[in-house]
Amino acid sequence: MATVLIIDDEPGIRQTLASILEDEKYRVLIAEDAVAGMELLDRSKVDLVFLDVLLPKMGGLEALEQIRAGSPSPEVVMISGHANIDMAVRAVKGGAFDFLEKPLSLDKVLAVCRNAIAMQKLRYENRALKKKAALAAREIIGTSPAIAGIRELIEQAAVSDARILITGENGTGKEVVAQALHLRSARCDGPFVEVNCAAIPETLIESELFGHEKGAFTDAVSSRKGRFEIATKGTLFLDEIGDMSLSAQAKVLRVIQEQRIERLGGEKIIETDVRIIAATNQDLEKACTQGLFRQDLFFRLNVIPIHIPPLRKRPEDIPLLLYHFLGELDMEKIRLEEGALELLSSHDWPGNVRELKNLAERIAVMHTGESVSKEALACLLNRSTGAPIPGMHIPGLKNSDAAGFIEKLLEQNLSDAKESFEKHYLEFQFFRNNGIISKTAEAIGIYPSNLHAKLKKYGIAAQTI
Repeated sequence: MATVLIIDDEPGIRQTLASILEDEKYRVLIAEDAVAGMELLDRSKVDLVFLDVLLPKMGGLEALEQIRAGSPSPEVVMISGHANIDMAVRAVKGGAFDFLEKPLSLDKVLAVCRNAIAMQKLRYENRALKKKAALAAREIIGTSPAIAGIRELIEQAAVSDARILITGENGTGKEVVAQALHLRSARCDGPFVEVNCAAIPETLIESELFGHEKGAFTDAVSSRKGRFEIATKGTLFLDEIGDMSLSAQAKVLRVIQEQRIERLGGEKIIETDVRIIAATNQDLEKACTQGLFRQDLFFRLNVIPIHIPPLRKRPEDIPLLLYHFLGELDMEKIRLEEGALELLSSHDWPGNVRELKNLAERIAVMHTGESVSKEALACLLNRSTGAPIPGMHIPGLKNSDAAGFIEKLLEQNLSDAKESFEKHYLEFQFFRNNGIISKTAEAIGIYPSNLHAKLKKYGIAAQTI
């Protein structure tokens, strides 16, 4: 049964609409103003909102903006007895499904209601398909006992709201695990909000996490939601939590305990409803003994610990991961020769999975043929002895000159090296996509107009459009 919320300050309109919709077997909720309506939306799953434009406390168009900012958000039909074209245009641009004038037509109300509910159903189905696709894309790749254990932990932990602390070296895939937990949880339709605690200056971390009101500090020219508010009904991922300052740690601890926040410069108490997942590459227990991390916050975060071992400790996963990344790059036909596989497993992988993904991209750009030899892989892993690299090709160069080209790049300043590589990269991709600008642009992830400008810059002639 679909749920419809009616927000209107006229009792007669509320009663009439409610009676019509209840006769059609809809579940109906009513509110006399937008503030009360928003509280109902927070507590109940609503499919459609009939929203008056002129309301006390908060205007209908402002309420529309807040409703559409939610995730997931219901369809909204605006209603007004003082409608004009400008108001209707603003409402539709703001995300309204339709705009109805008072007095309301029974047939029009029922038709719009059916269409809006059908559209909402399609949105639910689309989200379900996207979730399914995202789950497949975020599958934890590997057959090692450690990865099998992590997959089992994810399935067990995802169903609860318990806080989770993910540990592991840089590049091991902590964010991938966090996203897998979110996608398998009851909060999967809500937002997944990431905060890189190491990348935000200490002076801004509170504003980022809790938001601020206009005028709270010099650059606060308007009010802004913090990450805790944005992540409502979803998951907040605090990455590199070990780099957070002690003062910010204290405030996060308070939010976890009280489940409410105050924006900087504000007095309003805002209830929070988020699931917190934290991650770090540091030894937080050691940091606690050194006074660098709050022990009480550590215990709060470490309800369910998940440790991701480095890639060098699970060599059986390395070929699977490499072939997975090559498949994402449409290079699934490439295979590594036996010697290359041995070299792959013996490499220490200081950059872990991130380094392996970079290797896959390097192979896709710089290698031709369907097999990669040990010598070619050694070069791509920066173990080259300077000898010619069998099977390696860089567009515009003979195979024997490939190693020399790399050495030349290393001798240039960063700006010149970038331009040299970009030119050869674009030549390769353009040739690979049969000289078709639109296809090449899609393959490398830029707009066709931008690609055309780059081709002109480097004097690369377009064969076909």
